[in-house]
Amino acid sequence: MAVSEPSSESVILAWGSGEDGQLGMGDSQEEEWVCSVKALESQSITAVVAGSRNSLAICEDGRLSTWGWNQRGTLGHPPESKTESAPSLVKALAEVNVVQAAIGGWHCLAVDDQGRAYAWGGNEYGQCGEEPEKKEDGSKALRRDITIPQRCAPKLSVRQVAAGGTHSVVLTQEGHVWTWGQPWPPGDIKQIYMPVRVQGLERVRLIAVGAFHNLSLLEDGVLWAWGNNEYGQLGTGDTQPRSQPILVQGLSGLTLVDIAAGGWHSTVITNKGEVYAWGRGEHGRLGFGDDKSSKMVPQKVQLLAGEDIIQVSCGGTHSVALTRDGRMFSYGRGDHGRLGYGRKVTTGHPMEVPINLQPPKTSYGRHGRWLAKLVACGGRHTLAIATLDDDRLKQAT
Repeated sequence: MAVSEPSSESVILAWGSGEDGQLGMGDSQEEEWVCSVKALESQSITAVVAGSRNSLAICEDGRLSTWGWNQRGTLGHPPESKTESAPSLVKALAEVNVVQAAIGGWHCLAVDDQGRAYAWGGNEYGQCGEEPEKKEDGSKALRRDITIPQRCAPKLSVRQVAAGGTHSVVLTQEGHVWTWGQPWPPGDIKQIYMPVRVQGLERVRLIAVGAFHNLSLLEDGVLWAWGNNEYGQLGTGDTQPRSQPILVQGLSGLTLVDIAAGGWHSTVITNKGEVYAWGRGEHGRLGFGDDKSSKMVPQKVQLLAGEDIIQVSCGGTHSVALTRDGRMFSYGRGDHGRLGYGRKVTTGHPMEVPINLQPPKTSYGRHGRWLAKLVACGGRHTLAIATLDDDRLKQAT
């Protein structure tokens, strides 16, 4: 779970599909190259999240802004139009200090600095955690859409939220994992609107959630997974789904420092900056070059060896890896420009994403280069935070 340190010289980057306004550029154009989200230039952003069709950003002061698709209330306010192409403040959360957030299929979650969780957006499977309302005939029905953020899991003290296709997962301060909504594709398991604790998991440090699968990294460095497994995304060596957590194979002896889940694939990073990936390999989203087959157990991404990776973000069909020295490498499906280097080529070969933006003008002229600090992959677009590395500015201050 990466969070960037705010900087007085930082910029929010976006590229890929803009048809739902998810790039925040004020239009619906797609971008094949990295662009700056000018509407956020005056704010000090610490985190960005890219969803399937929408985006959000968290400001240093805890304010939350959203943009993109809003037919289901995913932007945190009633939809006046289907899409909004400029970031706007989520007014219902303006009085709390949001520290982390997540976007699922068509719902969003957030947690504040007091451990209180909030949910909004699509709710037909109970993924926003709302108790059903009684109808006049005595039956119960969930509200389909929650357009204004409301408290969820009110009895839990939450430290991280994660959102799946139609379910929600939270990690509590005690290191326990709780979930609600419909964790499987429609029809397989009845949805639940009240949080249920995931049994067998103690002292959890991080969680990551894909469309219908879940990862939990324990404080002792062991990785557990559960949920759908049709492409081997649980890393169990088979394609059988698991309703309870199971140990991910092939990672013993490694010190894991971060995890990520895409729609149908999974990734871990070791303390040596190495990347292991597994799950759906179509379009090359695992980074194994010309081999685009699915992997049922974790395999080392050799094409990123030696790059000292500190974060990987997994989207629906592409991935982006971030190096310690601020460079980004993208791979996977390339249409709509989501790989960010000017070519709509689908590839399993990680390619560097150039940040061809002018540095701000100072009394010394234009100097320095942009270094990426955090990356977030969505369905068909990508966001990132970059800061300016300028030795002259450091010397001046």
